[in-house]
Amino acid sequence: MKIINPATDELIREVDEETDAEIRKKYDTLKEGQKKWGATALDDRIACLKRFSDLLEKNKEELAKTLTSEVGKPIRESRNEIAGAVYRIQFFLQNSKKWLSPEQVNETAGTREVLAFEPLGVIANISAWNYPYLIAMNVIVPALIAGNAVLYKPSEFSTLSGLKMQRLLFEAGIPENVFQAVIGEGAAGRTLLKLPLDGYFFTGSYATGKAIAAALAGRLVPVTLELGGKDPLYVMEDVDVEKAAANAVEGAFYNAGQSCCAVERIYVHEKIYEPFVKAFVEETKKLVLGPVTRPMQIQILSQQIQDALDRGAKLLTGGKPVGGKGNFFEPTVLTNVNHTMSVMKEETFGPVIGIQKVADDDEALRLMADTEYGLTAAVFSKSEERAKGILEKLDVGTGYWNCCDRVSPWLPWSGRKNSGLGATLSYLGIHAFVKPKGYHLRA
Repeated sequence: MKIINPATDELIREVDEETDAEIRKKYDTLKEGQKKWGATALDDRIACLKRFSDLLEKNKEELAKTLTSEVGKPIRESRNEIAGAVYRIQFFLQNSKKWLSPEQVNETAGTREVLAFEPLGVIANISAWNYPYLIAMNVIVPALIAGNAVLYKPSEFSTLSGLKMQRLLFEAGIPENVFQAVIGEGAAGRTLLKLPLDGYFFTGSYATGKAIAAALAGRLVPVTLELGGKDPLYVMEDVDVEKAAANAVEGAFYNAGQSCCAVERIYVHEKIYEPFVKAFVEETKKLVLGPVTRPMQIQILSQQIQDALDRGAKLLTGGKPVGGKGNFFEPTVLTNVNHTMSVMKEETFGPVIGIQKVADDDEALRLMADTEYGLTAAVFSKSEERAKGILEKLDVGTGYWNCCDRVSPWLPWSGRKNSGLGATLSYLGIHAFVKPKGYHLRA
């Protein structure tokens, strides 16, 4: 399997894809190792992950350079991602014990009622490339703290980062029969679906997530799916236009638009539509180009733009790939868009945005809700009450007021409709990796 730098088209390294037999052998090893790991004291498991967090911090520069080389994000953003992963781990280190320890919840008629938690067993984490450290930490850390063993398949586009995570986990004291990386493309993922694992945690596209859910439907095992989105932003007429435009540009184009919760469509109140669009385009033109990680995405972006133009959209800036080496695509702004266009309905996952004028809050709400996805939605306004009035009516897992493209470990990360099943992060994302057991104890 060739690891290619998306900014230069240069070969970084070749790695061997693992065979079906090799992956099954890893599962057998983990199945045995999990028994001892699950019986290890919770404090000791937390201590291992604390050492892992320290090693991420210590090796941040090396990890960031590798991440930039294989994914293409600027080195500053790679450093930010490692730092964000460390912060996220701190949440699990500080809170897992209180949410995993047995708790007496009631006593009645001489009987104590105790709620306890047990690990699922051996789980699969089929992860994503756009934020390989942040997304992996949502699963790997709470799963290991809870006493599970983990078969971790990094994306083929972030394989080297996945292998570095594994090396640091082992260095931190995680036994090799408790964590194993699985290297490969789609075939490796399909092998994982055939194994008798105790839980599956996937981050990626709706199409792949749906296929995973269908393949596992008869197994009755926990399945958590963090899928895509078509996340809307509504800009009300009472905002500071320049500030709102700058924030919207960052929400749309950070990481070259390759974020699960990136702003993918914008609705602007007609009273400020013209000045907002002007300010948005001016901000967009200041951006430094970053590569799109997956070369096949260039075609999807081009198709969405052409479809919009064919249906009457207006191209204000960008609109095409950049010639030469690498997978560079110009940050693109389209106006005069509507919901007959794929750019306003289908996930883009790249530096392309459509901006649509609306007459009032009711029209904005109707258009924001016109989607098969339900990951996040944002409203920019001076009025929290007015913004929440819209966010509360939308079937999304996360609502933003005067911010966007943001994830906190304290809040659940969950999607509705085609954006996924289940939740990671928060106490829900800790309990996702355990099985509850109730005890009725009478002396």
